[in-house]
Amino acid sequence: MKLWGGRFTEDTNVLVENYTASIEFDVRLAEMDIQGSLAHARMLGQCGIITEQESEQIVNGLSALLSDYRAGKLEFRVDDEDIHMNVERLLHERIGAVSGKLHTGRSRNDQVALDMHLYAREAVVQAIAGLRKLQGALVQQAESNLDVIIPGYTHLQRAQPVLLSHHLLAYFWMLERDVGRLQDAGKRADMMPLGAGALAGTSFPISRQAVQEELDFSQLYENSMDAVSDRDYLIEILAAASILMMHLSRFSEELVLWSSEEFGWIELADAYCTGSSMMPQKKNPDVPELVRGKTGRVYGHLIALLTVLKGLPLAYNKDLQEDKEGVFDTFDTLLPALELFTGLVNTLQVRANRVASAFTHDFSNATDLADYLAVKGVPFREAHELVGKLVLRAIAQGSNLAGLEFSIYQEASAAFAKDIYDVLGISQVVAARGVRGGTAPEAVKQQLNLAKDRLLMVQ
Repeated sequence: MKLWGGRFTEDTNVLVENYTASIEFDVRLAEMDIQGSLAHARMLGQCGIITEQESEQIVNGLSALLSDYRAGKLEFRVDDEDIHMNVERLLHERIGAVSGKLHTGRSRNDQVALDMHLYAREAVVQAIAGLRKLQGALVQQAESNLDVIIPGYTHLQRAQPVLLSHHLLAYFWMLERDVGRLQDAGKRADMMPLGAGALAGTSFPISRQAVQEELDFSQLYENSMDAVSDRDYLIEILAAASILMMHLSRFSEELVLWSSEEFGWIELADAYCTGSSMMPQKKNPDVPELVRGKTGRVYGHLIALLTVLKGLPLAYNKDLQEDKEGVFDTFDTLLPALELFTGLVNTLQVRANRVASAFTHDFSNATDLADYLAVKGVPFREAHELVGKLVLRAIAQGSNLAGLEFSIYQEASAAFAKDIYDVLGISQVVAARGVRGGTAPEAVKQQLNLAKDRLLMVQ
């Protein structure tokens, strides 16, 4: 007999039973469901809605179920539909008819809302912890490679040289914003919906504040209809996770490029790569490739939940059952990605000699040549055109700007003096950008200290 079966005169069609059941995926809410029920049972006793003895019986039974669940001893059934009814059945088997009093003053609607808030709150904490570890790995690599200069790109074309540390720290600050987004979304996850009932509250004199305090929620929902129908906090979390995965995907793209033979700037540790079943020489960057690929999966969960919610009237609808699998899969995708990326970054080796050779036929110092002329009084637009012609001249000679004879510079403009070669050195180009947030060594050291301070603040 279904726990809601009093109204019905025939059994549920088996296909309907299987199609509507959620126990296959919401079983992972078992611990949250039992924790919520423990708080609810204690409150019912404290408020005199059930006797203290009944409350104690229920609490003891639930505590035993929680221990058995953690030990892997509980069995759940599809015909009980969801985690709530499975727990209620198991509790009844354990303590008898008194278990039926547990559901006094609540509905599965506010119960599942509570479970998801508990799950999301904890998952956000885990994601932030993973982000902090990855940020630490980036800081470590940046500090270890302060003397390495790489070509910087726009449009994937050589632009200006930058410190590798500067490039890596760009991802640190992206991840810092991801932390902020998750923390902000976590504030909405930290709201307590229990006590909303099915949609209108309950006629029993419950204490929502008592449950809030026991479960350590910072806020209560002030509207019962909002409490059972709100999934905004999950959308916020999925949006934050999507942006985070986008950042990891961008970094993945660069790691794949940099580890290729065409670049050869880094060597990824064997532990984070795989080989080919056919080609013995291959070392494939599967981790960043898969993270890049799984980004679309997380995007899909965000769009799916937005689509589920867009036409729902208040308050609870069965459609909301679709909120769980996408959220679960998002964290199942995100948390390992952060852990793997942390190991990947911690163990990668920079091939400094290979990076240095990239500047042999490089024109990323061209802007500094134009700036040199501008300082000498040549209008920048005129200087820009003049340097562009010098670049063409160097290309025709199979050289670079530093390889052009001084007579060629004199022919191009009387503003050039022999100190021009001091300006063209790649190290000088980098060192010239000492503005706060720039790529000069001193500016990057300042940025690195800020990053380290940020991590120390959260320890």
